[in-house]
Amino acid sequence: MKTIRTPAFSLRISERALLVSTAIAALTVAAAVATMVSGDFPLTVGEVLATFLGQGDGYAEFVIFTLRLPRLLTGLLVGAALALSGAILQSLSRNPLASPDIIGFTQGAATGAIAVIVLVQGSMAETALGATVAGLLTSAAVYLLAFKQGVQGFRLVLIGIGVSAMMLAVNSYLLTRATLESALAAQTWLVGGLNNRGWDQAQVVAVVLAVLLPCALILGRRLALLEMGDSAATGLGVNAERTRLALLAVSVGLAAVATAAAGPITFVALAAPQLARRLTAASGPGLTASALMGGLLLVISDLVVQRLFPTTPLPVGIATGAIGGLYLVWLLAHEWRKGSTT
Repeated sequence: MKTIRTPAFSLRISERALLVSTAIAALTVAAAVATMVSGDFPLTVGEVLATFLGQGDGYAEFVIFTLRLPRLLTGLLVGAALALSGAILQSLSRNPLASPDIIGFTQGAATGAIAVIVLVQGSMAETALGATVAGLLTSAAVYLLAFKQGVQGFRLVLIGIGVSAMMLAVNSYLLTRATLESALAAQTWLVGGLNNRGWDQAQVVAVVLAVLLPCALILGRRLALLEMGDSAATGLGVNAERTRLALLAVSVGLAAVATAAAGPITFVALAAPQLARRLTAASGPGLTASALMGGLLLVISDLVVQRLFPTTPLPVGIATGAIGGLYLVWLLAHEWRKGSTT
């Protein structure tokens, strides 16, 4: 652990976390380059670089700036937002199963989106707005139901799972009342994907991340103290309940806007923080490494579904669901074995 001190601030950096984060960032750049140069309209690395420098032809500019770059950035930012949201929730609850898609926030956002699609046949922007509002309302309901002289992590997870089941039932009911066309549109949105995502979605997620990421990093030290328990954190000068509420607001905001942009993409928020934590061997929440890992997972998953199924591009949510399902089985088995030996 290295400490950097200046007259204005001091910063402790884990050398292993820095090395892992750099490696994740390098892999993300490699996946981004592969995304830019491959596909139905292949380009060379030189053509891509020339286009970024303003020296490309119209064909390369269309392929890069209209088809590939906005989708790539949307995936990168959505993955980072989901992973950051999951890292905060898992750290707050001290439970590796806590993530927005497990404890109801994502299902709440899905209810809002389906209601807009089925009831008013809204546009993509209206669908995103409905998802954001419903996600925030659901998170507020989970928080209030879990509140009993403060919010405890285990109680939050249990109530979140219950609310998630209720929202799932509402979603199924809405689909039964929809026309065939609306039901197909809603079901497509429910899988979660980056098809037809463009600059509008990327810009919205980028703005929200630009605001909430610094908030999360500033609150990160208090989050690490909360992992030691409320009594210890309070003894070190942290207002536990106020800090928890602020971190929950950041987590919910990130999950809501990510879901609004790309649909309920599953398991990224669950798996990315755990993978980052195991690689960095961090004792704290590891927010930066988690965000980088989330972006990498979603970019690679989207690249795989695009290149393996070029004629009928699958939603990226199918890839993350398949990989995440295997990870969840491993995680549950690991936690069960750990519990049985203690």
